[in-house]
Amino acid sequence: MARYLAGRFAGIVLILFLICLFTFLIFFTLQPDPAVMICGKTCTPERIDQIRAVLGLDRPFFAQFWTFLAGIFAGRDYGSGPNLVHCAAPCLGYSFQTSQSVWQMVLDRLPVSATVAIGAAVLWLLVGIVAGLVSAVKEGTWWDRAAMGLALGGSSIPNYVLALALQYVLVVWLQILPFPSAVAFSDGPALWFQSYLMPWVVLATGYACLYARLTRANVIDTLAENFMRTARAKGLSPALTLRRHALRPALTPIATIFGMDFAALLGGALITETVFGLNGVGKMAADSIAKNDQPVIMAVTLLAAFFVVVGNVVVDLVYTRLDPRVRITAK
Repeated sequence: MARYLAGRFAGIVLILFLICLFTFLIFFTLQPDPAVMICGKTCTPERIDQIRAVLGLDRPFFAQFWTFLAGIFAGRDYGSGPNLVHCAAPCLGYSFQTSQSVWQMVLDRLPVSATVAIGAAVLWLLVGIVAGLVSAVKEGTWWDRAAMGLALGGSSIPNYVLALALQYVLVVWLQILPFPSAVAFSDGPALWFQSYLMPWVVLATGYACLYARLTRANVIDTLAENFMRTARAKGLSPALTLRRHALRPALTPIATIFGMDFAALLGGALITETVFGLNGVGKMAADSIAKNDQPVIMAVTLLAAFFVVVGNVVVDLVYTRLDPRVRITAK
């Protein structure tokens, strides 16, 4: 297992390094000159050269990349002499639009994205797995047909359409919920729950429909296996057979996609956060793309990549607990 983890850690480092190189190449080589964007339309060529020197943009590409990479672990300095500014590690640079530390901007907005992602994940797991499990047990009944019909319809509705519809019905028409906002839990659990309920529902709907259909298919396939027939032939009750023998192999594929889906959401739910005006990582990314704020875009890209890569490793470790065959190969 130790050798397996060491190999996966080396893979994480290599993948993140390549992502850093790729994103740096895109946002700092193929995009418009950042110095011109910072300086404005009425700026002089001399001022542009000064800004390029302060940001290190006058240096060769690989020198810039190495400075950026080293700054993540050891920090970096901008400018020289009395104008020297030190960016403490992990340094991801400063926003071209607000001049704020990008790392601090991420830290300020990450709790909002984490709250949205965790709440939605709990909701879609409960609804999706329970609905899929009941549909598999009651295959062919009216419940099965109704649940799968709703799942098909729910997965077809775009997030932004559902978000606008819920806002109109629950906030404007019925006035039973406040408009979503980034309320802290310390401001009151009830207000916090009401403020995040609609984003959770919108984000969880599509995933819950997908998980319900996938759970149903996996459980039906598992119930047809020979070991399930053997368990029933031993006289085990249907509930015990389902819980002990069917759920574990049926939920193994669910663990895979859940790890990837949840890790991706931690990098920001761009559409949901933008529609509801939640100032999370996703909305910050959307605003930065509109303003071409390259350091912020790059930071969000690296953050999302980090969560996805780490989520992959976590899924593999969970697999070793769910499936003994994987556990043997992981030693």
